[in-house]
Amino acid sequence: MITPKPLLRRQLNLATRHQLTASGIPDGTITSRTRPGGPWQRLLPRVYLLQTGPPDHRQRALAAVLYAAEPAADPLSGETAVLTGGAALALLGIRDVPHTPADVLVRAPRRLTGTPEVRPLATARWPRTITVSGIPSTRPVRAAADFASRAADPVRIRSTLAHVVQAGWCHPQDLHAELRTARLLTRPEVRAAASELIAGVRSIAEALARDTLTATDLPTPLWNARLHTADGTFLASPDAYWPDEGVALEIDSAEYHYTRDAWHATLRRRLRLESHGILVVSATPSMIRDTPTEVIAALRTLLTLTTTRPTPPTARARGHQQLSLPLPFA
Repeated sequence: MITPKPLLRRQLNLATRHQLTASGIPDGTITSRTRPGGPWQRLLPRVYLLQTGPPDHRQRALAAVLYAAEPAADPLSGETAVLTGGAALALLGIRDVPHTPADVLVRAPRRLTGTPEVRPLATARWPRTITVSGIPSTRPVRAAADFASRAADPVRIRSTLAHVVQAGWCHPQDLHAELRTARLLTRPEVRAAASELIAGVRSIAEALARDTLTATDLPTPLWNARLHTADGTFLASPDAYWPDEGVALEIDSAEYHYTRDAWHATLRRRLRLESHGILVVSATPSMIRDTPTEVIAALRTLLTLTTTRPTPPTARARGHQQLSLPLPFA
């Protein structure tokens, strides 16, 4: 018996029963080879892994697409089934996103029974598709919206959407438009996350800081503004920046600053800011969460000092603007 090697190379050693029988492999052979101890494995109904070792995350993701694709269609075309939601975002390297069960779009009105590993989602709004690591997927902006549509935890929604934008996979305005099209902005937790991204917030720590600052009478800062020197040289991009006062808030998480090189890079960035007359308050996410009054007091003191200091900052926030939210939300 000859296995369909070109097919297996394209599909990461995976094949459906329809593909195997179309290649001339009898049903009885498929059954015998997928018995316990056999050379093949049944990953999902009608989907087989033609190897003895365990599947990796790419094979599990593609298996979900093979399961959901119409039997006679090319499953890699993205025409009848496509990965979306957390599973698609995980392929892009988005951290801490739950990728099982895998969400897979199928064309409405087709209905498909789900499994513990696969959640089919029928849609009449078929997306533009891309291929990620050999697997047909929705674009990141649609994957993020589909993730938000099925997620219930506001913190997880906030974190995942921020990671997608921070990683550069989509613009906050495009994500806002996708969420609006999907009618997800009627949900308060999704609307709040989208509003933060439009304002320039790019992480959960920054979102917490923004919540803290919003509850005070301090001026509204720019978030993640790109600061340049007078000759146009890039200086830094502090988490929050008050351009009129020349004050910056830097949120330094131990997760990203625990190595010697990372810590030195943080100190050098602070020196660059201070050498151009910018006053810096540094805080960790836990400080903002547990002792917000101390952080606010430090900011208030520096924002007040700037009214009388003799040397104003020489840096400028170039090309930065607070993006406006389209209305209505729904």
